[in-house]
Amino acid sequence: MKIALYQPDIPQNLGAMMRLCACTGTSLDIIEPCGFLWNERKIKQSAMDYYDKISLQRHNNWDNFFDTYQGQGRRIVLMTTKSSEPYYDFKFHDTDILLAGRESAGVPDDVHSNVQGRICIPMKGDFRSLNIVNATSMILGEAIRQTEWNN
Repeated sequence: MKIALYQPDIPQNLGAMMRLCACTGTSLDIIEPCGFLWNERKIKQSAMDYYDKISLQRHNNWDNFFDTYQGQGRRIVLMTTKSSEPYYDFKFHDTDILLAGRESAGVPDDVHSNVQGRICIPMKGDFRSLNIVNATSMILGEAIRQTEWNN
């Protein structure tokens, strides 16, 4: 299982995502450009002592990321507010890549059209979304439950 962040905007979220990946044994892909300067010292500080404990791969852009995994039998599953399929109804595979969009804008239409799955977290009332790391944690937990804990 992998998590991919599409052009992340907030370095503190990246650090928290690194901690999530370290604690769950999940690798992390970053699709650049980021909405902040990549300062390794600051990124490491945000990730605390987890930075060196994760498998991290950076991609120059969406095409580079997509080309890296195309043909490997991996599905890219977009976590989005623009889906009607609840994450808990989705059948995850242990080779899935969970893709999170930019905190400020999600992902563009061409990315939407190139993923193999789109899932959401149903919200109560008029609420729109959760923090990207909170949402990813919920969905990753369900994906791990389905692929690792139920075998």
